[in-house]
Amino acid sequence: MRTPFIEHRSDCADGEYIYAVLVQGTDGNFYGTTYLGGANDQGTIFKLSASGAFTTLHSFDGTDGSEPLAGVVQAANGDFYGTTYLGGSKNEGTVFKITPTGTFTTLHSFCSQTGCADGENPFAVLVLGTDGNLYGTTLGGGGGKGFGTVFKITPSGTLTTLHSFCTQSSCADGKFPQTGLVQASNGNLYGTTISGGAYGDGTIFGITPSGKVTTLYNVCSQSGCPDGNYLYANLIQASDGNLYGIMDVGGTNGSGTIFKITLSGTLTTLYNFCSQSGCPDGQYPAAGLVQDTDGNLYGTTADGGANGDGTVYSLSIGLAPFVETLPTSGKVGAAVKILGTNLTGATSVSFNGKAAAFTVVSSSEIAATVPTGATAGDVQVVTSSGTFVSNVSFRVNP
Repeated sequence: MRTPFIEHRSDCADGEYIYAVLVQGTDGNFYGTTYLGGANDQGTIFKLSASGAFTTLHSFDGTDGSEPLAGVVQAANGDFYGTTYLGGSKNEGTVFKITPTGTFTTLHSFCSQTGCADGENPFAVLVLGTDGNLYGTTLGGGGGKGFGTVFKITPSGTLTTLHSFCTQSSCADGKFPQTGLVQASNGNLYGTTISGGAYGDGTIFGITPSGKVTTLYNVCSQSGCPDGNYLYANLIQASDGNLYGIMDVGGTNGSGTIFKITLSGTLTTLYNFCSQSGCPDGQYPAAGLVQDTDGNLYGTTADGGANGDGTVYSLSIGLAPFVETLPTSGKVGAAVKILGTNLTGATSVSFNGKAAAFTVVSSSEIAATVPTGATAGDVQVVTSSGTFVSNVSFRVNP
């Protein structure tokens, strides 16, 4: 696989070029990666406090990984996990673990199996499964024709290739999974490929944790691609249980789309960019969607807008407000932040029906404690304006 083009420098000990979003740890700090820079100009992992205090936790040196394009994810054990695009024993990328204090471990070097059957060049962030394992994709390698994989790796580093792309006739299952995965409420994982499929323009697929793949949708299945083209960013599951995403180009105006797809594969185009004269609404959506606790979707475009340099937009799809927890799992007695809107005046908080002690910090945050006897399930917050339910189930760790 080719390395993304970038101009190399050697004077940025704190790192340079951040391609991935930050993740907030349970300690309140933010964690992320830089693609280059650091002590060896091969990328870093860093920590940033809410007040701006910056710490480089690790500088990659090539043998332990190089050039991380993706960010990190925090597991239930408190450690962070991520990937590098290059480096490792075969220089085809790695999976790593790092503690909040900076103790680093390389868990797997890709292409360590004959023919790179285990994949090569992971491009996207890992996702933490409800089973405690981590799931991800590689852009290349695999036991098929070298067009990428879906893999599972345990927190201790045992990697299993769940699927190699282009193992079906004419690459009907897709090839080159550039984006990562999302685990839906049914337990299955969902992702995209940027090529292959029935029309050669990529697929939206589902995969079980044991590796059974189903192609849900073939991109550009309509003449002229009014359904959009180029699955550039991760899917998300919104609070209604459906998946949402963006197409970078295509659509009725050729400038990209926002779409919804059900878990059974019915796709609906929700918005076509550049629908207004001069594209003040933006064109070419450049990043994935996020759903705010107000129920709306938010995203960005790379071009268009009043000045032609891109937009930040919101899309209302009629979904109700909700709350989300940080983290999404914890032991009895653990402190949990509950984020939402209009939380002032909350009268009760419960974890799957079990009442919890709580304090209203602000209109958008509640501090709660996982109560004794709590079991896995929804978190509910009752206020004078209604009851808000968490967008994902909270897992109670043993």
